[in-house]
Amino acid sequence: MAREPQVPPRPVCQLYLITPPSIDDLDAFADQLDKALGTGEVAAVQIRLKPASDEQIRAAVARLKPVCHAHGVPVLLNDRPDLARATGCDGVHVGQEDASVADARRMLGDSAMIGATCHDSRHLAMEAAEAGADYVAFGAFYPTDTKQTEYKPEPDVLTIWQETMETPCVAIGGITVENAAALAAAGADFVAVSGGVWSHKDGPAAAVAAFNDVLSKAF
Repeated sequence: MAREPQVPPRPVCQLYLITPPSIDDLDAFADQLDKALGTGEVAAVQIRLKPASDEQIRAAVARLKPVCHAHGVPVLLNDRPDLARATGCDGVHVGQEDASVADARRMLGDSAMIGATCHDSRHLAMEAAEAGADYVAFGAFYPTDTKQTEYKPEPDVLTIWQETMETPCVAIGGITVENAAALAAAGADFVAVSGGVWSHKDGPAAAVAAFNDVLSKAF
């Protein structure tokens, strides 16, 4: 009797950390970040400051990038491939109103990590993947105070994407320790989290540890 083909297990969904939209004290935040990255696996850190001047963004990258790299964590910049290149970031995350994935790739080169916001649209995600995105991001799955969004995809967009496409997918929007496992089980390769870590009742380090625990058991 022929054996059933063995399907390799999916890798564990990982935490993708996004900074708060504003940082008042870079040194204090860098210390928080250092402690948080020391308590569990984080796939990447995205520096997302809105609104912020170019000088503020450069200062944030200069202070936070060495902290991330000391833990072996790549740094992506939100929206700005030009500043990502100028500041030596490892990649960039672009929205639908920002530079295109193709333009970002031309600016940053083949080795850069490039992600794209795709809201609730598999069509936009397929276009981004075909243009060379390293990951596509769907959301917001839950209400969030971090950014305004009119899109609210259902978790099955992650399931369908996982079953049909090879490019990794990121779930974003209002994700907490309590709801992350459901999105991981639905098919997210990464969960992107900001407030769920920085505003956690027990502090960011405890939050990262808790996310690692629930994601490791999600499926």
